[in-house]
Amino acid sequence: MIRLPEKFIERMSGTLRSELGDFLASYDKPPVRGVRANLLKTNPDELKELLAYRIERSEILEEGFVLKEPADGIGSDPYHIAGLFYIQEPSAMAPVAAAEIKPGMKVLDLCAAPGGKSGGVAARMRGEGLLVANEIVPGRAKILGFTLERLGVTNAAVTCARPDALCEALPEYFDRVIVDAPCSGEGMFRKDEAAITEWSEEHVISCAQRQRAILKSAYKALRPGGKLIYSTCTFSREENEDNVDWFASEFPDMEIELAQRLYPHTCEGEGHFAARLKKSGDDCALQPAMKLSPCLEKDYSAFMEHTFEKLPKGKAYMLKDGRVLLIDGELPAGLSAVRLLGAGVYAGDMLKGRFAPAHSLFMAAHGGTYRSAIDLAPDDPRLDAFLRGNTIEISGGLRGYMPLCAGGFPVGFGKAVDGALKNHIPKGLRRV
Repeated sequence: MIRLPEKFIERMSGTLRSELGDFLASYDKPPVRGVRANLLKTNPDELKELLAYRIERSEILEEGFVLKEPADGIGSDPYHIAGLFYIQEPSAMAPVAAAEIKPGMKVLDLCAAPGGKSGGVAARMRGEGLLVANEIVPGRAKILGFTLERLGVTNAAVTCARPDALCEALPEYFDRVIVDAPCSGEGMFRKDEAAITEWSEEHVISCAQRQRAILKSAYKALRPGGKLIYSTCTFSREENEDNVDWFASEFPDMEIELAQRLYPHTCEGEGHFAARLKKSGDDCALQPAMKLSPCLEKDYSAFMEHTFEKLPKGKAYMLKDGRVLLIDGELPAGLSAVRLLGAGVYAGDMLKGRFAPAHSLFMAAHGGTYRSAIDLAPDDPRLDAFLRGNTIEISGGLRGYMPLCAGGFPVGFGKAVDGALKNHIPKGLRRV
């Protein structure tokens, strides 16, 4: 059995009372793993047919599954690389279920890395509306961007900003604000021994204070009539109910609609807390559109016409550094006040008048159809070779850039020349 801190057990005894024995007994069991079907690229029934692993539907999220067998190496599964699913502990899916996301909404995920909840929100948005996914730590913000790229998200802006600065730049703008707050991580104990060694009551109190500061910022960005979703992967009352009660008291126009606790002995998961609060009123502060320069480069247009039979949705804009972005809709001007890492679909770069396509263009669920594509079975040795960064042999006659697909789903792209597909998967994303 995992050796839990005595003070933690004492605290949980006061919370759970007669359930304490069942709670402690759950730590004799292995941690639970799960996957979430990415609705931008598949559906739960199709995913269950495609995956070689035994999975069962989760009761926490409609598109969620619980893994029912060891799944070592699942991260290298071609369908994972293609973005058909996200590996996520099942109880961590609760905030997405609580958020009541609909297409067309404006959503802010304030503490978004590594991207699991942002990806789940984006999937339910179905490419409509705007998702602002923020992470204050630069390295983690890059991981967040890579996650949304793999999942094919087309309507997100990824920012790297302090919560207060971002929320002040976009006041009363969002229909939903999600705060999956940094916490003491008590729900991580069964799968991460480091979380146990780092735990202390002082750390719990410190986390609770930081969470209140983030919630204060989040309030500013939420429009009247909008809803805030607050979640943690911990069990302490200070970080959960106490913070929710404090928030509702601090801002009397916030009404608590939901406060849900999940424990490892009451659900198939590691444990989570999720709350939903609604702001009174029904209004939204308007934001002028960010000024962007259309991409009028001839080589970009020629590439798109040669590569796509049906063009992707969105208009092409070119940034000062040569990046070309496909954006469907408008970005609020307030994003200019913070560090914006990317938005829409990163299509590629203009380099001295020539267009070089990006991996993200071929991974995106942008609605375009390709003139040519190469489709390999998941067990085809050429697929493994390509995912490792190698050039592979293909049928003659094909020329130009095109996606390589596993079972019909793009995993990357290459350039066809004389019966070979030259590899263009970024080095950091290749199999090892």
